[in-house]
Amino acid sequence: MILNDESALKVAEFLLQVKAIKLQPNKPFTWASGWKSPIYCDNRVTLSYPKVRTYIRQQFVNAINEKYAKPDVIAGVATGGIAQGALVAQELGLPFVYIRSEAKKHGLSNLIEGVVEKGQSVVVIEDLISTGGSSLKAVEALREAGCEVKGMAAIFTYGFKNAEDNFKTAKCKLLTLSNYDTLVKQALQSKYITEKDLKSLQEWRLNPAEWGKLVGKE
Repeated sequence: MILNDESALKVAEFLLQVKAIKLQPNKPFTWASGWKSPIYCDNRVTLSYPKVRTYIRQQFVNAINEKYAKPDVIAGVATGGIAQGALVAQELGLPFVYIRSEAKKHGLSNLIEGVVEKGQSVVVIEDLISTGGSSLKAVEALREAGCEVKGMAAIFTYGFKNAEDNFKTAKCKLLTLSNYDTLVKQALQSKYITEKDLKSLQEWRLNPAEWGKLVGKE
């Protein structure tokens, strides 16, 4: 679910503008999983642009106020969600914590950094949703600490079906500021891509694991 179409297109425009997202259907990127992909996303880039950073922060705030109601705590998912979450918490005047990808191997072996109390309501901030696996581990950690997770808000999602299924199984609401379909629409409108590119990008989203094997064979 996105907040609204207008802001989703604006976020997509900014992500393309500052090259937080790059689209290269003819020169695919290779993900850590080994998948060939026409898209590369690093939303941490947005932090270097005050105008973009502020817009994204405000859209997060709007999303939380409209869809989740004000929680007790904002939590960021390491590492991409930490700075974004801290900005949102500051704007809302709320406490902030972040969740590590794995517990520290020394000291108190913390998984959650910061102070949360049993019974507190939390909204989790993430920068990017791929399969949702690592993001939902953060949700699980908060629930194990006795928190009520109202939901998660992220800048962008690829919209993979397995991610949707994972969030549904975890009974965790997901709201994103923009998504793959909106991004591709904005990229076409701004002539960042061609109609031929659009076809390739749509095919990738339907079958990302196999798409790379077909590139260049048509």
